[in-house]
Amino acid sequence: MLQQVQSRHFQALLGKTGTLRLPGGSELPIHIDTLKETPCSQMPNSERMPFSVEINSLKPTEFVDGLCTLELPELGQVQDIFVSRVPAMGRDPGLGYFYIAFN
Repeated sequence: MLQQVQSRHFQALLGKTGTLRLPGGSELPIHIDTLKETPCSQMPNSERMPFSVEINSLKPTEFVDGLCTLELPELGQVQDIFVSRVPAMGRDPGLGYFYIAFN
């Protein structure tokens, strides 16, 4: 299923809120913040344009990284998306900021 994920699936979610299902089964309300395509990272003969997604939590969380599940348009529940935390760097330190890369 992960191979089917394209940047267009996240484009429809930009600026919206959703729910990230964490590895332990708990749910974290999130905001889909940024989508960046990275064409220079594309592998030869690869159909997918590499891209990254930045999200932030809407409430405090101790979650750092792991395989999560996210509802995406056209695809439904997509499992095993690796989500990693990034430093707050001047943003609200009470929230969690996360990065997802699709190569």
